[in-house]
Amino acid sequence: MTWTIAPEPYDSPAAAALWRAYYTEVSDRWYLLHEGHRTEPDELERAIAARTGAELAPPAGQLLIARYGGEPAGSAGVRLLDADTAELTRVFVSEGMRGRGGAALLVAAAEEAARALGAGRLVLDTRSDLVEARALYARLGYTETAPHNDDRYAEHWFRKDLLGAGTVKRAR
Repeated sequence: MTWTIAPEPYDSPAAAALWRAYYTEVSDRWYLLHEGHRTEPDELERAIAARTGAELAPPAGQLLIARYGGEPAGSAGVRLLDADTAELTRVFVSEGMRGRGGAALLVAAAEEAARALGAGRLVLDTRSDLVEARALYARLGYTETAPHNDDRYAEHWFRKDLLGAGTVKRAR
């Protein structure tokens, strides 16, 4: 079995299912850690509906869906924050597909998508309890930096310069 990664509309059935799985997991993890219970179903539905992912649509964004053996197994999105900076978001690999290299492939594909949008740097935020994500980003060359947003759940901010030696910024 192999991974394939391709752009897909943020509102496709595969994207919607992966967003639901992602949001459920990170929300439940936060509530279990801080309040000892899973996310209330009504709150979960409101939050999923409120964050459609429209910011990940071209021309200023891109959602990527990873498939393993043809089945949707992960996602990553990028969106331009300004002319030179894109944000990496919704990086997720389904629980049963983890440990097979999909996350690193998704991040690499997202970096290429950010370059195609004209970004010279990629930023992201994450939480302290998402230790696997922080380890992944550090392993892939992201460095912790000062906050670039005021998201109430963000506790760690990372960045990576995408313009390495020999890379020319694309004109838009």
